[in-house]
Amino acid sequence: MITLAFDVYGTLIDTQGIQVTLAEIIGDEQQANAISRRWREKQLEYSFRRALMEHYQPFSVCTRQALDYALREAKVNLNQSQLDSLLAAYRTLPAYQDAQDLLQQLQSNDARAFAFTNGEAKVASDLLTHAELIEYLDGIVSVDVLRTFKPSPRVYHHFSEATDSAANQTWLISGNPFDIIGARQAGWRTAWVQRGNALFDPWGEEPDVTVQSLSELPEKLAL
Repeated sequence: MITLAFDVYGTLIDTQGIQVTLAEIIGDEQQANAISRRWREKQLEYSFRRALMEHYQPFSVCTRQALDYALREAKVNLNQSQLDSLLAAYRTLPAYQDAQDLLQQLQSNDARAFAFTNGEAKVASDLLTHAELIEYLDGIVSVDVLRTFKPSPRVYHHFSEATDSAANQTWLISGNPFDIIGARQAGWRTAWVQRGNALFDPWGEEPDVTVQSLSELPEKLAL
């Protein structure tokens, strides 16, 4: 049986959805867009750095510290209430429009579908519940228990053990190239969701399948 491992942030959940709350708080849509993107960049950078240093802090800490950096860089000063509002909004980010339709469609076939995330399990559960996706998933696998982050080889092995799935029967579905490359190194099949004008890393690695929308997956994966 095929097992589908769906990355959460940037694949099922739109991290740029935070722009709405940011714009409401700082009153400038263009600046909100820039801060949102920088926030996401630093969030990932901090997770990579902490994994490499073996100095773990949960993904929610990386998220908070990345926000602090992005605001300082933009020279935007917010009070504690505003910061709390932003971090709370990050736990209620919207799903991409194609996510629910695809997961609903998968209910009618034999593939198993799991969320596979850097985020803590409780945070991911709350996020996916708010986005009305959790009922279509067979479970959530968080890397938090390993005290490291994707794309460490250990996280892909952990997923296989947690879901009792064979590497060659597992597909990673992700909008993040670093995740795709990590999964390929673990012997998984991979489907890259190319959101917008995103580029794939030029590492001599390619995903097995590239789609612009999750709605293309059933045909591409013969589900």
